[in-house]
Amino acid sequence: MTNVPTNAGSAEVTALDSQARGPLLLLLGSGLVWLVVSGFLALITSIQLHSPQFMADCSWFTFGRTQALRDTAFIYGWGGNAGLGIALWILGRLGGYPLRGLNWSVVGTLFWNLGIAAGMAGIASGDMTGFSFLQLPRYVLPLLVVAYAAIAMSGVLAWSGRRTDGMYASQWYAVAALFLFPWLLCAAQAVLLWWPVRGTVQAVAASWYGQAVWTLWLAPVALAAAYYIVPKVVGRVLPSYESAPLGFWTLIFVGSWTGGRHLIGGPVPAWIPTMAVVSASLLIFHYLVLILNFRVAFQTGGTAIRFIRFGLIAYMLAGLAELLTSFRGVALHTQFTFFSTAIEQLGLYGGVSMMFFGAIYYLVPRLTGNAWASAGLVSGHRVLMVVGIVLSIVTLAYAGIVQGAGLLDDKTTFATIFGQIRMTLVVNSAAQLILVTGNVLLLVNLVRSACPFTNERPATSIFRQPSKLEAHAS
Repeated sequence: MTNVPTNAGSAEVTALDSQARGPLLLLLGSGLVWLVVSGFLALITSIQLHSPQFMADCSWFTFGRTQALRDTAFIYGWGGNAGLGIALWILGRLGGYPLRGLNWSVVGTLFWNLGIAAGMAGIASGDMTGFSFLQLPRYVLPLLVVAYAAIAMSGVLAWSGRRTDGMYASQWYAVAALFLFPWLLCAAQAVLLWWPVRGTVQAVAASWYGQAVWTLWLAPVALAAAYYIVPKVVGRVLPSYESAPLGFWTLIFVGSWTGGRHLIGGPVPAWIPTMAVVSASLLIFHYLVLILNFRVAFQTGGTAIRFIRFGLIAYMLAGLAELLTSFRGVALHTQFTFFSTAIEQLGLYGGVSMMFFGAIYYLVPRLTGNAWASAGLVSGHRVLMVVGIVLSIVTLAYAGIVQGAGLLDDKTTFATIFGQIRMTLVVNSAAQLILVTGNVLLLVNLVRSACPFTNERPATSIFRQPSKLEAHAS
């Protein structure tokens, strides 16, 4: 079974999809626009690493500001919009009723993106914080909280008004993401920006938030998509599904504690980095549950499954890399190097984003009632993503290893280290160019598929799958 059907009659369209088409496509389209913007910004920062004179005369695009712009566009623009769109669609599908309060979602989406744009302008002008993944000016963040609540309202109503008493694994992860992110953002604002704590407690709070953004917000949405789509495509209930609750609660309780690995060697209590080692070790159980549940994903094909399969592998490899680098002996060689950037790229781009792509390829035909406008663009996007992500991670990891070895040698100068890794950084720039090109292909394909003037609707576009493929509730 493929997810790029030869005719649109292969798309499963329900009343929920028809009613929610506009708001969800607005979320997904906005997310892809921000992803392309973050890709160009990532390309600029990558070039500046090996050619510092690039755009050095433009204060808006100095390295520090451009990196903050890239992170903001990727996390809040791409991750926020696309993640909310995917979560709402899944909760609506499993709730059994058309989504309610969609007008609030549209208004919230507009203000969410307006807040991000205003925050990006503030960052470019130098008005930004110094905390990773929280560089937005503090006057923008309350607007994001309110806008997020307006968007998420539809998902909360779909979950609270569901027809069944039990919940599916997809609902656990989607609901957890909807509720946890506002708490994370409000807590981080309170202790870091509005009533800032003092001393090393700031570093502890910042590392906690930076880790929680992807382990308690973006990753749960990606896993919600995987738990919904994989059994649909393979045509049977996931094996070892009974263990899914244990994997879920393991992630929720210990996922954010691994952020202490960034503080190894810092002026913080020794138990904080040690707790990161313990938490990263406990997460192995979470990854083992995923392996047991999703081993069936390797037994079938299809566009969505290929993206999700790659994403699951990258997600688990990122968790393993976090565990290894949380040990002090390993952190001595990898901390403050490009190796940390490689892990971040592996988890957020290789893991979360690839699962998001799989979800988009699965749900868009069901929203529009049309096949994807171009199967060639779909294939091109997948190839470019795989090549770009692998090339970027490999080059950054190699540069980090060389950089770490040079930093530990007191006879090696910074100029020598730069000379050793410069060509590797040039290759990484090529990888970033490949990634942004692939994302442009997806954006173009989405516009062509969703626009009624470029893609005619077929006479018959209903395709229903047996309800047993939802997997049983628990």
